[in-house]
Amino acid sequence: MKLGMNLLLWTAELEPRHSELLRDIRSWGYEGVEVPLFAPAALDVAWAAGELKQCGLELTTVTSLPQNANLIGESEHEQHAAIGHLRACIQAARQLGASLLCGPVYAPVGRLAGRPRSAQEWRRAVDNLGEVARIAADHGVRVAIEPLNRFETYFLNTAADTCELISEIGSDSLGVQLDTFHANIEEKSLAASIRRCGPRVMHVHVSENDRGIPGTGHVDWEGMFAALRETGYDGWIVVESFAQTIPQIAAATAMWRPVAPSAEVYAREAIQFLRSKTAVGAAAS
Repeated sequence: MKLGMNLLLWTAELEPRHSELLRDIRSWGYEGVEVPLFAPAALDVAWAAGELKQCGLELTTVTSLPQNANLIGESEHEQHAAIGHLRACIQAARQLGASLLCGPVYAPVGRLAGRPRSAQEWRRAVDNLGEVARIAADHGVRVAIEPLNRFETYFLNTAADTCELISEIGSDSLGVQLDTFHANIEEKSLAASIRRCGPRVMHVHVSENDRGIPGTGHVDWEGMFAALRETGYDGWIVVESFAQTIPQIAAATAMWRPVAPSAEVYAREAIQFLRSKTAVGAAAS
C-alpha cells in the first residue's frame, strides 16, 4: 500500500505557487499526492507533470461533477455535460501520468431529491458510466466511484450499492472508492464493507469521523487495515480533508470549524499514524 495526500487540504487547483508545498509533502514521507481536477482545462499539465516528477511524487486524481452536469439527471444536456467533464478529467489524468481518477462521478455533491433514487436514475448511471468506462479504458485510466453519506447524495451511500452498480456495468475500468468518513456514517461495519467488495476496492480515502486527523476519533482503523490485508489490497491510501479557506469546498463539505491546528500538523500526524498501521501489517506478513 502507498500513502498519498490529497491537495484539497490546501487548494482546489494545483499551480506553480504550490511547488514548495509539493516538496514539503514529499519530505513528510508521502509517496504521492492526489491532484484535484475540478477545472481540468485550467491546469498547466506540462508544468504539473514535470514538477511532480522532479519532487519524486507519484499521483492520483480526484474530481466531482459541476452543478450543471449530472450523469443521472433527466436532462440530456446535463448528462452530456457530465460525460464531457469526465472525459476532460480522464485525458488530463493520463497527461499527468496518473492511472486513476476517483470521486462521486455520478451526480453533483449536495444534489438531493428528497426521495430515494429511482430505477430510471439507476439505468442512466449504468448507461452513462458505461460510456465513461470506455473512455477511461481507451486512455489507460481507471475510475474509482465513491459513495457518499446521505447528506451529500441520495444516489450511492454504501459500498455494496456501488459494487452492484459496477457489476451491472461490467467494466474492469471501474472500481469502488471507499472513504472512511462516509463509511463511518453509512456502513454497519467498515471492515465488512471492504470484505464484501473484495477486489472491486480500487482506492481508499482516510480521515476521521469528524474529518480530523486519522487516529484521533472512533473510526475502526484496526478492522479496516485487517480487511484490506485479507482482501489483498495493494493500492493507495490517500489522506483527505479540506481547507476552510476554499469557500466552495468548505460549503460542499460543511467544514465550518478547524479539525487540526494547521494543515501541516494534520498531514504530518496523519502519515505518522498510517505508517504505524502499515508497518504492523508489513511485519505480520
